[in-house]
Amino acid sequence: MRILLSGYHNPHYPTITEYMERAVVALGHELVIFDDRRHIVPGRIRRRFPWLQRIDLAHINKTLIDLAARSKPDIAVITGGHRISPQSVDTLKRGGMKTVLWTIDAPRTFQPLLRAAPHYDHIFCQGTEALELFNQADIHNARWLPMACDPELHRPTPLSPADRSLYESDIVFVGSHYPERAELFTPLAALPSRSFSIWGPGWEVLPASSPLKNHIKGAHTRPEEWLKIYSAARIVLSSHYRDPLERFPVYQASPRVFEILACGAFQLCDDQRDMFALFQDAHDLVIFTNAEDMVAKVKYYLEHPEERNAIAAQGRKTVLSRHTYQDRIKELLTKIGHDN
Repeated sequence: MRILLSGYHNPHYPTITEYMERAVVALGHELVIFDDRRHIVPGRIRRRFPWLQRIDLAHINKTLIDLAARSKPDIAVITGGHRISPQSVDTLKRGGMKTVLWTIDAPRTFQPLLRAAPHYDHIFCQGTEALELFNQADIHNARWLPMACDPELHRPTPLSPADRSLYESDIVFVGSHYPERAELFTPLAALPSRSFSIWGPGWEVLPASSPLKNHIKGAHTRPEEWLKIYSAARIVLSSHYRDPLERFPVYQASPRVFEILACGAFQLCDDQRDMFALFQDAHDLVIFTNAEDMVAKVKYYLEHPEERNAIAAQGRKTVLSRHTYQDRIKELLTKIGHDN
């Protein structure tokens, strides 16, 4: 089967788009790749001149239509979907292919998807918050399809003595700075004789007086680096993005949740709603409800390594058995009636 997969290719390192592409190929299908952010006008200029943004999006959509006309895929899977117009979806359908929307990321700007979604044959959503938003808009054919891991890329990594010196930590967080995260993590800086490391962009904005300032180890991390960070940590924290103004819900499980588990790390995660349908608390990972609960569980599991290691091992077993990108592509194809 020939599958056109549209998604964003980060120029610096692989992300979920490449993981999906690898799964399509591994399952024996022919892959047609489309980068939906191949802009011709720089973003700083497009933001100043809306008419250039419209021209740029028209170019992206025409490039997609031309590629589909040449390659003639059986299925077009559009991840994200914000840049692909309803008219382009209709054109793809007239070309004889099934069209699939797979929403990803938090629904900060969902209006374009609400306009385009009815034009697709099938809709899948990374998080159940998107299902709610579609239902509120009287769009009722969406299904939940969360993110996953790639076992060949997300795995425990051997560490050299130099790696251990650089990356080993009792507690680690890898991710962007948000004020809510800084507030949540601040009590960890006060734990006696416990090393706490923060890796990720944006944390340099912390004031010099912040107790977390000395715990910042680095900004952007490539996959080969965060594999070592996770493998060297006793506890890996997960904290999901939430809209501080509560304009939209976010229930989805981050791709990092699956990647951390696949690395064989013990994960302490906030109580994100979708997590409870994917993993079992205190079995695959451990969920905390607030800062006080987080600190208490950090203390407990640092003092109980056998329990911690058993949960980490079970978490890896669970994620590899049912939450890989090959599992997701298989499920997608089965539900749209193309499972062979």
